Amino acid sequence: MEFTARDDIEAPIDFVFDQVTDFKTFERSIMRRGGDVERLTAGDDAAVGTKWNVKFRMRGKEREVQAEVTQADRPNGITIEVTSDNADGTMVVELVALSRARTRIIVTADALAKTIPAKLLFQSVRFAKAKAANRFKGLVTNFAEDVDAKYRG
Repeated sequence: MEFTARDDIEAPIDFVFDQVTDFKTFERSIMRRGGDVERLTAGDDAAVGTKWNVKFRMRGKEREVQAEVTQADRPNGITIEVTSDNADGTMVVELVALSRARTRIIVTADALAKTIPAKLLFQSVRFAKAKAANRFKGLVTNFAEDVDAKYRG
């Protein structure tokens, strides 16, 4: 199952890359929502090999995933692989400089179920694919708007 969204941001590509790789902010966001994040590697840089263990509650069950930065090409993008007992996923963030002060962000999330319960969960998402795709696009748009606002402010 794959979702893709794109948006344009009124900020230079280097600034946008810094926001995309601001892992501390994403970690705090997960914790505010009740999740638990443990960074397994030191440093704040977007370096290949940066790893996390993330625990969260979804659909009434405690879930645990491991995430790792597998590609980091400053300022063009980053790839994060996510694995769990039930599913594997990849998130690719590509950045394209449209001008000196405008950047296009393209986010692709792809997931593959490994177990029957995960396949059933993914099947239910497929039935509502348009709604899930719109929600994904909304998340990317909100992120783009936040980066816009940070750059201006």
